[in-house]
Amino acid sequence: MRTDRAAGRRADRFGRRSVNLSWRAAWALARRGLDWRFKGLRLLLVCLVLGTAALSAIGTLTGAIERELATRGREMLGADLEFTLAARQPSADERARIAGMGDLSEGARLQAMATVPGAEDRATPIELKAVDDKWPLYGRFTLESGKAAGAPQGLTAWIAPGVADRLDVKVGDRLQVGKAVLNIGGVIGSEPDRMAEGFSLGPTVIISREALDASALVQPGSMVRTKLRVKLPAGADPAALGEAVKAQFPLAGYEVRTRDKASPGLDRFVSRMGQFLVLVALAALAIAGIGIGNGVNSYLEARRGSIATLKILGASSGDIARIYLMQLAAASSLAILGGLIVGVSVTPLLGRALQGLLPIEPGLVIDARALAIAAAYGALIALTFAAPPLVRARDFPAMALMRARVSPLGSAWRAALVPVGLGLAGIAALAILTAPQPLLAAGFLGGAAALFLLLTGLGRGLTAVAARLPRPKGAIARMALANLHRPGAQTSALVVALGFGLAAFVLLAGVQTSLDGNIVRRVPTRAPDYFVLDLPRDRVAAFEQVVKTAAPAADLRTVPALRGSIVAYGPEGAMTRVADLKEIPDNAWPLRGDRGLTYADALPEGNVLTAGAWWAAGYAGEPLVSVDEDLREALGLKLGDMIGVSILGVERTARIASFRRIDWDSMGFNYVLVFSPNAIADAPHNLAATIGLPADAKTPQVRRAILSGLVKALPSSSVIEIGPVLGQAREILSQMGTAILAAASVAILAGMAVLAGAIAAARERKTYDNVILRVLGASRRQLLVLLLAEYGLLCALLAGVALVLGTGVAYGVIVWLFEFDWLPDWPRILGVLGGGVALVMVLAVAGSVGLLRTRPAQVLREL
Repeated sequence: MRTDRAAGRRADRFGRRSVNLSWRAAWALARRGLDWRFKGLRLLLVCLVLGTAALSAIGTLTGAIERELATRGREMLGADLEFTLAARQPSADERARIAGMGDLSEGARLQAMATVPGAEDRATPIELKAVDDKWPLYGRFTLESGKAAGAPQGLTAWIAPGVADRLDVKVGDRLQVGKAVLNIGGVIGSEPDRMAEGFSLGPTVIISREALDASALVQPGSMVRTKLRVKLPAGADPAALGEAVKAQFPLAGYEVRTRDKASPGLDRFVSRMGQFLVLVALAALAIAGIGIGNGVNSYLEARRGSIATLKILGASSGDIARIYLMQLAAASSLAILGGLIVGVSVTPLLGRALQGLLPIEPGLVIDARALAIAAAYGALIALTFAAPPLVRARDFPAMALMRARVSPLGSAWRAALVPVGLGLAGIAALAILTAPQPLLAAGFLGGAAALFLLLTGLGRGLTAVAARLPRPKGAIARMALANLHRPGAQTSALVVALGFGLAAFVLLAGVQTSLDGNIVRRVPTRAPDYFVLDLPRDRVAAFEQVVKTAAPAADLRTVPALRGSIVAYGPEGAMTRVADLKEIPDNAWPLRGDRGLTYADALPEGNVLTAGAWWAAGYAGEPLVSVDEDLREALGLKLGDMIGVSILGVERTARIASFRRIDWDSMGFNYVLVFSPNAIADAPHNLAATIGLPADAKTPQVRRAILSGLVKALPSSSVIEIGPVLGQAREILSQMGTAILAAASVAILAGMAVLAGAIAAARERKTYDNVILRVLGASRRQLLVLLLAEYGLLCALLAGVALVLGTGVAYGVIVWLFEFDWLPDWPRILGVLGGGVALVMVLAVAGSVGLLRTRPAQVLREL
């Protein structure tokens, strides 16, 4: 192989001298050679626009959410520090300790029923929220009219719009909750601490402490949650103060939240969503990089004659690099700018789609840091993937460029190592330094690099195997196989591009179908029609009479219902205290806050023992407990270990007698911990009940009779209709799935662009081959069949690889990132993969129509 210096010496014999162009002269040549319609660079533009738009939109959106959470933490929580107690009031010492920290606002939250006095058939379940005169400590509470307001006074109530709609009431009407008859003083407009309250089983009614006392709803054993919210002085550390109270009162069972973690569930969701979105953006850029490399390679291939002419006229390799680097830089700059504009433009659409699910307002948001990071990513990706074809075009002498159609250029990979290495190092540094989870970003980059190397190795291996396989008898099959290993074949590049593209399709299908499966699993269709809370133990007969009168065939179940928190677990004498844990173990969600507890003589319906034995009816020995199998795995529990729970501020311990597998697919009574009756039955508590109606009893008349009858007979109980609750849960999960699908679609669009670009690049290489075949007598039909055979063989081999890679990554996203169950719909995944293969074949045919119409004489004259 001759070097450029040798070419320069040959030029001197003809009286020409090698020149070194200035940057200004190089730019003049670059500008004249640049087609401002960007013909040949459109793939680069599309890939860069998609990748940069994804990063800028995702960075802007996640930045806006994080700023909103940080700036509105106090307002969302309604305090700097919040203490929550289940089923009891704080003791005098506890209240005094918390009140000494700052301004204290004390309230309560519980489920209840609201009716219209004199019309008990007009009833609806509500979330009753009692507040004192200091509420809200932060934020601004307004009514629907726009008027600012504070806590309601006396027997006045603020009601949510849902209450007004369901009961057909308005301001000035009366509302009955328990034994209290309230005056509706206004409809809630903006409730500052609504988001921190979490999932609710009914619309909100806000009342005063006086009205709560008048309702007589709070009785020993009632499912009430007391909230003590504190406004701290400047400089106070809420986390340290919260831990100090928990240490001082270890058995109190306090759930503590700070302004920095106003909504832990929301924080976790935002964190996981942010991680996933960053991975999607990086995946889109990684896929786009492949397209950029293919696009630049095709662009320089089409300008082979111009490069050769410049070299013959004396241009040095450095001049060639400068000229085409400037052209690519100009195109890349416009593409990056376009991507930033697109990313900022779609942010309002994403905000509107996520409104209500995340703390973000729809509107145009400009985040300078996110845009700068996106632009830097775009520039680094363009530079890194454009370097190899640029180096290859720069380092070959003029005559080799002229002969490239019949003698393809070799690879100058050694010369490209430095720019590619520096570019990859820059991308890795930018990703790790700017990511909220550096280890996750580093792991993803490592995985992407491994995948790229795997597909590259697979492509080269496929080329080598194709060269050694026996030649098929059929002419088409023989030529299709030869096209995989002939000189200049694009097999490796096609394998990488098609592998990434098809794997992205499978990844999206795996994530989406698993999310759908989790919606079905976590929000089951098989559920009771009603839940009844706070059913007094001495009123069970009245409850059954009301329901059976309205629906004689109704299925009724009642269970004891208590609230408590797990405070210790493990071997007797060496129990682990939950308060001492720095971090809750994975999947040990029952350790967070208080939980529902119950006791039973018999194994609950829908539960299956996996180890141990159940206690006999009337058991009176050592207190025992049966534990959920999943919690056993999370905490490493064994039969005979101890569990300590705090109930109403008193710690009780029980020995583990068995483990159970729970049927979570039903919305019946499913408890992580089920105790023997002698362990906790003496604690004040009520019952919970479910009502299942037969199909012929699910009529409006029967439902009204049940609701009105229970309101009259059991004014302190709450009746919750399950249908609307399930609908709300499905809507939230579906909204989440839609957001994830929309974000992942960016990577899919990039994958489609790369597939189209890879096929287009391969098409340019096939021009000469097809012309020769046409001259030798091949028909257009035979060339089309040859094309389909070649791509069909590639897709058949890559489909299996893409299925394994795509589902593997999807499994990681669902199980490790979102902590959902892996519930893929394999027929849909295979259907999507089949659709991806079909898309490749369509793109191959569509991209080759012009090639098949090419006249041999015209191409031969250009050689």
